[in-house]
Amino acid sequence: MEQKGQSISIRIADRTYPMKVNSPEDEELIRKAAELINGRIEKYNVKYPGKGLADVLSFVALNICKSHLALQKQLDDMLKGEGNLIRELDGYLDNIDKNSR
Repeated sequence: MEQKGQSISIRIADRTYPMKVNSPEDEELIRKAAELINGRIEKYNVKYPGKGLADVLSFVALNICKSHLALQKQLDDMLKGEGNLIRELDGYLDNIDKNSR
């Protein structure tokens, strides 16, 4: 099966990875993700000199996943709040409808 998309290569921790992307938006996200990962690797290398790459990548993965989970919780809370506001608005509209009869 032939893969569609554009071939790109990204560099993470001094290793190059060839990959295919389906759109310019995907390419931009992948390149930004690689920059984020490499930036975090540099910070951990400064903060914890002598740690192996596996340890540093574990710290990076844990940090990024923690941020992702915090943002997911924030989004879930916002969506719950949106649902509450919609129910409250529906209640107000029902009261207006009942009072106008």
